[in-house]
Amino acid sequence: MKTAREIMHSGASCVQENENLVDAARRMSELDVGALPICGPDDRLHGIITDRDIVVKCLAKGKDPHRMTAGDLAQGKPVTVDAGADSEVVLRTMQDHCIRRVPVIDDHRLVGMISEADLARHLPEERVGHFVEKICR
Repeated sequence: MKTAREIMHSGASCVQENENLVDAARRMSELDVGALPICGPDDRLHGIITDRDIVVKCLAKGKDPHRMTAGDLAQGKPVTVDAGADSEVVLRTMQDHCIRRVPVIDDHRLVGMISEADLARHLPEERVGHFVEKICR
């Protein structure tokens, strides 16, 4: 059975919690991703920001993305998986929390991210199909 470390894409780029949303959106565009982990000055994971968060929680509410920071959108402790977790734990965690991407942690540090696309590349088609069916409900 594959582990989170084998499924993840490594080298996840963090947006710092004090960076504004314009910079976060620019980084998402450059990296061609829809979400970025939010890290604090201690380089520990403080949350995740999505392109949808920027639109719904900032722009749609008439807030200034030059003044609003990534940290302003970090809410509570993010859902994560340990790098050594097997693929069943990864799928169950993502299904239980209805999330399409999850940060991978090793020794309290962010080491990668797992997205739906990563699951599709590394897991049997029927497992991925079941996962997508569950989170789309």
